[in-house]
Amino acid sequence: MKRKLPLLLSVFGCALGVVAGDAAAQAKHTLRWGHYLADGPFVQLEKDYAATIEKRTNGAVKINITFAGGLGKGEELLMLTSRGAVDMTATAPGYNPDQLRYWRAFQTPLVFQTSKQAMMVLDHVYKEFPIYAQEMDKVGVVWLFQQPLGEYYLSGPNPACDTVANIKGKKIRSFGADIPKAFSAIGAVPVTIAPTAIYEALQHGNLDYSFINPGNIQQYKLVEVGKHHCGPVMAITGHNVTIGKRTWSRLPKDVQNIMVEEGRNTMQAYLKWVGEFEEKAVANIKSQGGTFKPFNAEELKKWKSTAPDFLAAWEEDTAKATGDAATPKKVAARWRELISK
Repeated sequence: MKRKLPLLLSVFGCALGVVAGDAAAQAKHTLRWGHYLADGPFVQLEKDYAATIEKRTNGAVKINITFAGGLGKGEELLMLTSRGAVDMTATAPGYNPDQLRYWRAFQTPLVFQTSKQAMMVLDHVYKEFPIYAQEMDKVGVVWLFQQPLGEYYLSGPNPACDTVANIKGKKIRSFGADIPKAFSAIGAVPVTIAPTAIYEALQHGNLDYSFINPGNIQQYKLVEVGKHHCGPVMAITGHNVTIGKRTWSRLPKDVQNIMVEEGRNTMQAYLKWVGEFEEKAVANIKSQGGTFKPFNAEELKKWKSTAPDFLAAWEEDTAKATGDAATPKKVAARWRELISK
């Protein structure tokens, strides 16, 4: 027995060493991802992305997502990621219009017919124009993928949201630099409010109408405070998922390649998923007493005739801000070509 005890201790010690080694491997790269949206079905594919990265790296990379602005407000997250306070983020480009002049154009109002058209344009111009990667690099982040959105609706307690005349003077949820101008052009009052604050704003009358897609109408239970939905009125892309360059530089090349590859896979999966998800969201909202009224083509035509030419304005503003007239001119021309197809 005296000879067996050291052997047992030795075996036990080896077992502890294996466990400790596994734990160390799993904790090698723990990344904090700050998300501006709340958790729920609408961000499931992003949670799947994090789980896939962990699986493909055999646990060496673990991504912890904090939702609903828990690590910073939507407008703050990009720069927090740039400075290394947060490792990754999901945030809309329209929240940082001065830093992301080329990217913010994907959230330009009254340009795209559908969200899939917007994503098609993004796919082409990102590959064709280095300025998109350069802009992210200048901010201090690496772009991984973008989430597409369903088309945007006006949602509120009053069903009279289906004409330009009816929404004149109404307080409407807005964000970014350009979308407020679209509402101001028809006499509506844009109010900048984060998605997580829409419910309370409608409930207390700080908004007459929300402005968001059906998936997020469902996500935030807005039918409880605004049963009537008019649209679609606009199509834009969703948020970017980025990782800070400081964090990126610490990751091995094989891990970087996996994250880029899975980013592409996730964006493609989102494109296939978003249409069906939005249709189900509309059906679910209707089952809870919600109504949907079209904002017809004639009314949209009135709106566009009153509003500025946002793509032309983007081209001019970007040229002035960057001191480079040639690149925004080429990019805008390519956008028009792609949209006309």
